[in-house]
Amino acid sequence: MTETLHPLRIAAAPISWGVCEVPGWGHVLEPGIVLAEMATLGITATEFGPPGYLPSDPHELRRVLAGHGMVPVGGFLALALHHEPGKALAEARTTAALFAAAGAEVLVLAAATGSDGYDTREPLTDYEWQTLLDTAATIADIAVEHGLRVALHPHVGTHVETEAEVERFLAGSDLDICIDTGHLLIGGTDPVALARRYAHRIGHIHLKDVRLAVADEVRSGRMEYSEAVRQGLYAPLGAGDVDIAALVRSVRDAGYRGWYVMEQDTALRPGDTAEGPSRDAEQSLRHLAEIASSAASARI
Repeated sequence: MTETLHPLRIAAAPISWGVCEVPGWGHVLEPGIVLAEMATLGITATEFGPPGYLPSDPHELRRVLAGHGMVPVGGFLALALHHEPGKALAEARTTAALFAAAGAEVLVLAAATGSDGYDTREPLTDYEWQTLLDTAATIADIAVEHGLRVALHPHVGTHVETEAEVERFLAGSDLDICIDTGHLLIGGTDPVALARRYAHRIGHIHLKDVRLAVADEVRSGRMEYSEAVRQGLYAPLGAGDVDIAALVRSVRDAGYRGWYVMEQDTALRPGDTAEGPSRDAEQSLRHLAEIASSAASARI
């Protein structure tokens, strides 16, 4: 007897084509180019990318996505949750309203430092930590009012980066988390082990593969994160040191039915085209197809 196996819900994100919220990150391709590349690869769902990259009018946003055969998943929002929470809440309200009107499902929240980029950060006081937790909880309430879910994204260069910080957030908050295999590993957390321990807290997944030799340079402080990305920190799925297959098996067995968003963060140089990122994305898609095929064979 064959057990029914739900297909992987695979989506993409503009960061795989070099589109990032960090000022000066690199050459930014036009949205039409990025969406067309996704569609050519057979991808039918995407995150929005940084604020302002896609249209801010929900009707226009839906029209643009539909024109490329795309449905919206949601998007990443990095806010300083620990300081001046009123500003964070105001931006979250605006973003949640846009996401909901566009038909998205999830708001992926990160605890930003308040500075541009992800290269430096300062430790928080206990009071700032509690403010971070309280602000995140309020943003989750705002999201629910709009029919959205919130997943907290542990992320390099934010205030939830290291394994201790991830554990502290999970202990102090009811929010689900976004399992980003790359950022967790760079921050010192085994993403597969974390997914197994907190299977009931997984709200969203970003699939990245990482070259550990470069990640070690970031963790040691010998290389800034942005430079590491330029030096090939991220690899196509299956070409790095993250056990993507084990992560997918673990979360599927635990009942996860959400999105798997392919992300291979990259920074483009002036004159770069979509050719390289699209080639890498195609390789990642092949790896995911192999994982799904192996899982199906194992259940026969």
